[in-house]
Amino acid sequence: MPRHIDTLQTPCVLIDLDRAEANLKRAQDYADAHGVRLRPHIKTHKLPLFAKRQLELGAIGITCQKLGEAEVMADAGIEDIFLPYNLMAPEKLYRLKQLAQRVTLAVTADSTYVVDGYADTFADSTDAPLRVLVECDTGAGRCGVQTPDDAVALARYIADKPGLVFGGLMTYPPAGDAAGARKWLEEAAGKLEAAGLPAETISTGGTPDIWRAHETPLATEYRPGTYIYYDRSLVSRGVAAVEDCALTVLATVVSRPTENRAIIDAGSKALTSDLLGQNGYGIVLGYPDAVIYGQSEEHANIDFSASAKKPVVGERIRILPNHACPVSNLFDHVNLISGDHVVETVEVAARGRVD
Repeated sequence: MPRHIDTLQTPCVLIDLDRAEANLKRAQDYADAHGVRLRPHIKTHKLPLFAKRQLELGAIGITCQKLGEAEVMADAGIEDIFLPYNLMAPEKLYRLKQLAQRVTLAVTADSTYVVDGYADTFADSTDAPLRVLVECDTGAGRCGVQTPDDAVALARYIADKPGLVFGGLMTYPPAGDAAGARKWLEEAAGKLEAAGLPAETISTGGTPDIWRAHETPLATEYRPGTYIYYDRSLVSRGVAAVEDCALTVLATVVSRPTENRAIIDAGSKALTSDLLGQNGYGIVLGYPDAVIYGQSEEHANIDFSASAKKPVVGERIRILPNHACPVSNLFDHVNLISGDHVVETVEVAARGRVD
């Protein structure tokens, strides 16, 4: 029988199932209408049940950020996984090879060092070569080769290695500059075509520009992650509304030392320390003028001086965090809710996978 959320111990995570489902359907409907193929990033939720739902709705596969995440998803029966991360060290490469024998797998590289590790591991796999995409820095300042010419050079290096096959290009574009990333990819794709190395896959994406995915028609897949939950940072970008956000943290006011200051039982171990350009560490639902500040590991201070009403000790509040993805990795379990009732409490199966 469903329990009321008031029975839960705090701090804890609440996932609104109705909102999550609406978010998934809205994105897939948009993708279908514009001919965009989604390969969602599961690092946001880390739950096989949601990964499977994304596939049921029409996603072509999933993206994982860590090898351990990919192993968990493979154990759950998911068969098409993209792992855009520079993997190295013999132990991880051995696990990668074991994983490649179980699922359809692709990885990335942005240096000959990483490619050499893949080649040494997969040299005897010429009948089932590992697909390696070149990661490209199209302006976000993350990993990736720096120029289209560098992409061509690394593609040639991959193509010459027994056991590997050049799979295409991958990027995480800078938020708000889809046009710049598109120009970079178009130049690289053209040079690859001229070199006799056409990019079968061009993988891009991120939730900040999800509603502009169709503006990069050369991309063969788009990788949003946070769209299943959204968060405060995406609300501030205009990508979603507060009413769309599916993940909140339930906390309790444990102290009111002064008239305008409250302390809650959720700190950096529950809300994360990510600011992402925001003032404070989240939105206190029902207290829009409150500011969460001064986090320690297990507590946070909230300034209610601008609020007409103040909370009382023992009051339970819900917080929309700045960034949903790290929150999923801070809790062993999340509570799936509908309205104010807990439908199910589930283990976050892929949390803590740092390898």
